[in-house]
Amino acid sequence: MAAASASSTSLFISKPSPSSKLSWKNQLPLPSALAAISLRGCGSNHRHSPRLVVFAMDAKPTVLVAEKLGEAGINLLKDFANVDCSYNLSPEELCTKISLCDALIVRSGTKVTREVFESSDGRLKVVGRAGVGIDNVDLAAATEHGCLVVNAPTANTVAAAEHGIALLTAMARNVAQADASIKAGKWQRNKYVGVSLVGKTLAVMGFGKVGSEVARRAKGLGMHVIAHDPYAAADRARAVGVDLVSFDEAIATADFISLHMPLTPATSKILNDENFAKMKKGVRIVNVARGGVIDEDALVKALDAGIVAQAALDVFTEEPPSKDSKLVQHENVTVTPHLGASTMEAQEGVAIEIAEAVVGALKGELAATAVNAPMVPAEVLTELKPFVVLAEKLGRLAVQLVAGGSGVKNVKVTYASSRAPDDLDTRVLRAMITKGLIEPISDVFVNLVNADFTAKQRGLRITEERILLDGSPENPLEFIQVQIANVESKFASAISESGEIKMEGRVKDGIPHLTKVGSFEVDVSLEGSIILCRQVDQPGLIGKVGSILGEENVNVSFMSVGRVAPRKHAVMAIGVDEQPSKESLKRIGEISAIEEFVYLKL
Repeated sequence: MAAASASSTSLFISKPSPSSKLSWKNQLPLPSALAAISLRGCGSNHRHSPRLVVFAMDAKPTVLVAEKLGEAGINLLKDFANVDCSYNLSPEELCTKISLCDALIVRSGTKVTREVFESSDGRLKVVGRAGVGIDNVDLAAATEHGCLVVNAPTANTVAAAEHGIALLTAMARNVAQADASIKAGKWQRNKYVGVSLVGKTLAVMGFGKVGSEVARRAKGLGMHVIAHDPYAAADRARAVGVDLVSFDEAIATADFISLHMPLTPATSKILNDENFAKMKKGVRIVNVARGGVIDEDALVKALDAGIVAQAALDVFTEEPPSKDSKLVQHENVTVTPHLGASTMEAQEGVAIEIAEAVVGALKGELAATAVNAPMVPAEVLTELKPFVVLAEKLGRLAVQLVAGGSGVKNVKVTYASSRAPDDLDTRVLRAMITKGLIEPISDVFVNLVNADFTAKQRGLRITEERILLDGSPENPLEFIQVQIANVESKFASAISESGEIKMEGRVKDGIPHLTKVGSFEVDVSLEGSIILCRQVDQPGLIGKVGSILGEENVNVSFMSVGRVAPRKHAVMAIGVDEQPSKESLKRIGEISAIEEFVYLKL
């Protein structure tokens, strides 16, 4: 904790009633009970000193429900807590009310900002998001203020899948357009001739809970279903009768594309001009996932060019979309106002799921749906901080090297240390490696609370091995090694002698370094991003690559070459501060001595 400015510490103690009993706070397990009485730093808008907050001994917790929640969920909350249902609060009203609440439940319309957590003065212990996405909750601020954030990721699954199928069939048979036509007094049977679904190929982009349910239903309609998802288990897909393929194969062969991927930096506008150009002419697209995965301007152009015959959209980059949106007004587009979860059954299911998660959190239980990390002791973080960063970055690098549609199943993590196993708790390191492996292509936020659960949910098996070294145990670790088995690699040189993608890293002067790729020794700082090249070792090659990057004003922070022997094969690792353009990367690949290369974003 940062040092507080010199001023007095305020002690706030609520006076218990004469008939005081052991309350919900006193019944908590020890770690949670300690969390109920904590010294907290105040936010930037609060200039007074830290305060010690102690709650009333016999009071029930108070849960603020800021958006409409199903009755079953409200009743469940009332059995345990005082429930305040106050809807349509302004940001100012929410900040005023939140200091009286121990938990807050929202949907997607309420912004839970840093100001909300600061205004709670440390009382807010859990925020529940009734749904999957948590874009409206400031997770960093929640963690800083010791507040657990939970969501309800499963109750909407069937509803979203059913809506995807509804849009698929309605689009294929022009239901919305024909309905509007008749209501306008027209009878245009020839204009609204549809297409059959039987025998057509549906590409499911994202084979998670919703995607797999869509696939099952599409198989029932007689469609041939393929899917792309780097984490989907091949045996699970085969059980449904689905073939896992690469991204490019999926979009190039599909008659229909149904999107079920999360919105992440890697998937933002993934359907763009370049990828629309790869699609079969006349393809039809359904999106009940996230609006931002489609470049909407590019989709309009693809519709006008006839590359995309039709689109059916439940989600948009901006919601609600503007009234004059060319995409919404396009005659070949069917739209609904984010109705994926809008069934009576799903709404009740979400209400129960989030109420159970919030009550469990208030009781001190660690919910499997937690999406942010608990507070970690300062002394542990201080020592492991650079290795925590190294662990996540090794995971991010390794997963970006995976190619093909088989998915990541088995990951082995090796820690080399002079410390005895009892003196080195690797749970936070394993969690950060899991975070690096999963977050780049997922909307799940991985942390110490949910890392093992999230990995298991995705069929990801992480095993750990320790190498005990001779020497001083002053430093917690000598190196960390991550290996991914049974996968193809985009960069063949990353495959070790035993056949796995292998990345190894060390901390040098407090900075994480990549020190091994496959069997090649390198040494490059893990700051910015990395270009890996395999080349024939010859004079002048470093200068050629550096010149190409320099012409584009891309700064090279580190460069390292690991080689088998002089004038033989070598791997060059280049650290760059900016992302090179596709043209620059293409020019690097065209250098005759370079046999393969890959750009990895950190």
